[in-house]
Amino acid sequence: MSAAITTESSREVRVTVRDLVKTFGSQTVLQGVNLDVRAGETLVIMGGSGCGKSTLLRLLIGSHKPTSGSIHLLGQDIASISDEAFDDIKRQFGILFQSAALFQSMSIADNVALPLREHTDLDPEVIEMIVKIKLELVGLRQHADKLPSQISGGMAKRAGLARAMAMDPKILFYDEPSAGLDPVTSAEIDQLIKELTLNFAVTSVVVTHEMDSAFMIADRMLMLDGGRVLKVGQREEFERIRQISDAEATTLSDDDQIIRQFLRGAADGPITRRRSEDDYREDLLGEDFHEENAIRAKVPTKRI
Repeated sequence: MSAAITTESSREVRVTVRDLVKTFGSQTVLQGVNLDVRAGETLVIMGGSGCGKSTLLRLLIGSHKPTSGSIHLLGQDIASISDEAFDDIKRQFGILFQSAALFQSMSIADNVALPLREHTDLDPEVIEMIVKIKLELVGLRQHADKLPSQISGGMAKRAGLARAMAMDPKILFYDEPSAGLDPVTSAEIDQLIKELTLNFAVTSVVVTHEMDSAFMIADRMLMLDGGRVLKVGQREEFERIRQISDAEATTLSDDDQIIRQFLRGAADGPITRRRSEDDYREDLLGEDFHEENAIRAKVPTKRI
């Protein structure tokens, strides 16, 4: 596949996923995921706990290998290229981890400088200048000499973002960037993500279950449920589903009703209705329990 894939708007497609399947043993975690993410675009991946969004992120950054299907970053299939070629790809994307993942024994400046020292031959003076620029972008230049233990959680997230930006990546991956933050700090992180995407034409892929943040930053959204893509589309399409009235909701498809309940954070709906007491009992005790009891009762085996 060519690295210069373009759309009608002539924006390069930097992330391409086709027919992606991931299994762990007998469990299928992702089933046939397809998506494209373009330059200067933010795609938000969302879904309930256990839906497969974290697994999808790990596949996108190369931490897991697909069971089948393909993942192309910047035109290269990361599952089939050599380690050396993938190292080159990794230099072109950054990751903001949920915990910020800063090295506690290093100053904020040294944390940001680390990828530049590891992967470039730049002079120390040039690296120092780049670090100041990146920290200024996230409002932390005056805190450069502090240790991670001396700054707040929100500042740590911003420091992690500065480090992710150190190598001027073409793609940024975010794992729950607003998790554990107060509303004001969360809004600041959201604004930073928007500005970086807009000003530097970065391709952003954000995994989150925080709906306020999702609708703030997303150009497009992807909803996962049980490893299956229910919908991928423009933010406005999801907004229309979220705002539809209870009376109109009865006309929605099954998938759209699941999306609506998740987006609204509603206690009642198809997601909660399928979590019946019997489903919990089976999950707790396992299929073997029911098979054994069915045999003892001399009746056909039946899932409860």
